[in-house]
Amino acid sequence: MAPILEARHLVKQFGDLKAVNDVSFEVEQGTIFSLLGPNGAGKTTTISMLSTLIKPTSGDALIDGFSITRQSVEVRRAIGVVPQEIALYEDLTAMENLVFWGQMYGLSGQALRARIGEVLDQIDLRDRARERIKTYSGGMKRRVNIGVGLLHKPRLLFMDEPTVGIDPQSRRAILDSVKTLRDGGMTILYTTHYMEEAEELSDRVGIIDHGQLIALGTQAELTARVGETDTLILHLGENEDPHHLVEALATIPGVLKVNPLDSQVSIIATSAEEILALVVGKANELGTRIHSVDMREPNLEAVFLHLTGRALRD
Repeated sequence: MAPILEARHLVKQFGDLKAVNDVSFEVEQGTIFSLLGPNGAGKTTTISMLSTLIKPTSGDALIDGFSITRQSVEVRRAIGVVPQEIALYEDLTAMENLVFWGQMYGLSGQALRARIGEVLDQIDLRDRARERIKTYSGGMKRRVNIGVGLLHKPRLLFMDEPTVGIDPQSRRAILDSVKTLRDGGMTILYTTHYMEEAEELSDRVGIIDHGQLIALGTQAELTARVGETDTLILHLGENEDPHHLVEALATIPGVLKVNPLDSQVSIIATSAEEILALVVGKANELGTRIHSVDMREPNLEAVFLHLTGRALRD
């Protein structure tokens, strides 16, 4: 079966800044493909090109067989977009917003009313549909935002950082809804800088940084790139400076990379158990208090750290 999305050598340049630099990947039908990377990595610019909001400087992509550069009308019929910013009218109710956007998609009459009912059930807001958006929580607004993107039953749904700035309960509801959509046959391109989301949702992952796709594959394929290593996370005491430890820990045999992150230090090592005592000893020598320690097998955070030498959320 042909991929529903084929991106080929996409480039977007703004003056001297190359926001997206030669990005190529494919998305198979009925799967979730995540673009994982820090803020400013090029995720939103990539989505904007694929959804025909901006033109690539060079390169092209086929969506459902249609070119984003030559057949934008056909592409827009095939896709739904859930933007990072909330695209709703605050003084209208959820129902009124869905009616407005449904009409923009060309829906009307009984077909529109029926579809709005289906979408309200999907986002679990039927009982709040006649309340104004300005009374909604951030998580509820995000769910209506998703509903708008679903109205015309797109074959491919773009979701750009849909859980940014919401509470854990709402985040959980959105992640569950994404998996339900995939299980129902929808294809989703999902961007995030949360490693945990990419690990939970993705059939395949593209790791993007500074506009370049630096790794691509299933989670098993990506973590295999790190090799036989462990990740050791040191949670430091309050007001401890993680940078203080980096140079000292890097001298320990078996330590491959050390990276400070907020009040934590992330260490990639050949064996976490073998270096733990040495790590604690170095911290004690420097007078740095370790609150707790986690040992993890290779994950997407470790892959990013391995490839770039820094943490995913920098």
